[in-house]
Parts: sequence; structure tokens; C-alpha cells
Amino acid sequence: MAQTMLHFVFTASGSGCLVQALRKAGRNDQVITTFDDLSFGPIDPGDSSSRVKWVESELGWTGWNDGASSSERLWDEARFPDNRKVAWLTRRSAMEYAGFLNWLWRLGDADCEVVDLTDVRISYPAEHGPPQSPGLAMSLGLLHPATIKNNGLWDLAEPLPKTARARYRDRWRQLRSENAPLRVIDGDQLVSAPISFFDPVLLSHATDTWRKVARIIGEALASQMDDCLFQTGDIFLPARVNALVESGRLEIRGKSALEMHLSEVRLPNAQS
Repeated sequence: MAQTMLHFVFTASGSGCLVQALRKAGRNDQVITTFDDLSFGPIDPGDSSSRVKWVESELGWTGWNDGASSSERLWDEARFPDNRKVAWLTRRSAMEYAGFLNWLWRLGDADCEVVDLTDVRISYPAEHGPPQSPGLAMSLGLLHPATIKNNGLWDLAEPLPKTARARYRDRWRQLRSENAPLRVIDGDQLVSAPISFFDPVLLSHATDTWRKVARIIGEALASQMDDCLFQTGDIFLPARVNALVESGRLEIRGKSALEMHLSEVRLPNAQS
């Protein structure tokens, strides 16, 4: 009897896209996802309570316990011996890369397969014009369910070689020992970074006139796409805008940068 295919996905958006694609294909595979973003915060220990406290104290977000706690189920499911375990990886997303490394670390020596989207190129049908050149998949969460289904991306699953498993585990062991505030992509690796890593890019999108925090965050996120990378998201960056305000490098008009659409910031204006 064939084993049930159990998919492990490291973003909520990717999980939703994959579930829809599987159902469109008439498949009942189970999809397990994590809602925690391990590209920031403590990972040694990486228990949910430690991470919740860090997110509240460093980023100012409350309610993180729901996402962090629900992720514990991911690790429990990872140990189910009677399932064919397939992890969806991309080394173009710090969140997904970190989630995969942590999952593999906890999995131990159990067999698993990987769908590696890092360099996969997706073909799109010419429905509304001339054919498009194949583009990088980059991240499961960016793909329409029909695109996932039509390209049969689950068929790319391959057993994870022992050499690759050892390399990935060594990388996570190193990151855990460093336990930095951030993990970002450098080339083909996930590396530790200081909490101020994204401050320069945020400041580069600020001017001496008031601009919505949401606009600055959006432009900072878009700038990552130049390198075809997803280094961080809109959870971490607003907290750094607040930190820049507290240090006097930005001025704010509004309650908090966490309220991105209600607050505005600018570079310090000596004439005001």
C-alpha cells in the first residue's frame, strides 16, 4: 500500500496555495504548516514561550503565542513513521529556509524528500498574449494553485541525500550556536545578522517629508525582489521603524509604526 504523502510547508500562504492545488488535482495529501517566522528571534532555545517573549519585547507584537504554539504540531507530525514526508524548500526566502532547517533538525534521521524551488523555473500558458519566458518559482506562496497543479511541482520531490542533510544540519547547528536576532540569505546560505540589518534600507526610503509607514515598508520589501530574495516581511520591519524613531533617526506622526497605514515618518527636520 502506498504511503500517504505528508507535505511540510513553512509559510501560511504557501500552505494555502498548495492545498488548493492538490484539491484541484483530486489529491487528498495532507499539508502541515508553521505560522512562526524563524528568520528572527531566538532559536536556542527555540521554544514557543521564549520566542513569544522576544517578539513582544523586541518587536512590540502581542498574540504571537498563537502562531508559535501551533507550530509545535509541525514537529510532532514530522515524526509520523507511516507517512511519506515531503518538505517544500526555497533558499530564496529566509523564513522558509529557516523553517526547513529547523524542521530537518528536529526530524532526526527519519527519511524525507524535498521539493526544492530555489532554481525551478515555471512555465505559464499564453492565455492572454504571447508566451512568457519561464520565471523563477522563488516561493510556493507566490504561485497560483493552478500553476502549481499544471506544473506538477509535487513530482519534483526527491529523497534528501545524506550529504545534503548533514550540510543543512551543520548550518542550523551553527546558527543555533550564534542565536542572533536575525537570519538572512547571503548567496546560497542562511547566515546570522544583527537586529539593525535592515535599518539602512528603511532609511533609504525615508525622505524629509512625511510618508506613510506602509509605503516605506512596501518599498523596502520590493527592493528585495531585485535580488530575487525574500529576506524579511512586514512583521519585522515596522518594529525597526519604531526603533529608528526611538533613536532619533526618524520622526513619527502617529501612535506607532506597527499601525502602518495610520502613521507617517520622515527624516529629522531641523527646521521644524
